[in-house]
Amino acid sequence: MKPLPREQFEELVADALDEVPAELMALLDNVVVLVEDRNPDEPELLGLYEGLALPERGWQYGGELPDRIMIYREAICDICETEDDVVEEVMITVVHEIAHHFGVSEERLHELGWG
Repeated sequence: MKPLPREQFEELVADALDEVPAELMALLDNVVVLVEDRNPDEPELLGLYEGLALPERGWQYGGELPDRIMIYREAICDICETEDDVVEEVMITVVHEIAHHFGVSEERLHELGWG
């Protein structure tokens, strides 16, 4: 489908973040969630976690720039037929990338149905 306007898409991302349990959101440490049109290196990528996952952080971790979760608007809209599909795919992608922050592997996410 045609990409949703950026503002509308950003609202969907915010809504998806609101659906993540508060206990889990409280554990997100030094993370920012951003919307971009596409990943320049992998244009079909739906989302990307860039940073050091929590399990990999040692006692020396501190003073770092925030980890980034990128949600790619055009790529998600490309694979969706309806706005409802976009809402669902945004939720899946947000949860998927947050899980990477907690150290959940790609394989495990697929096993859990969040691939």
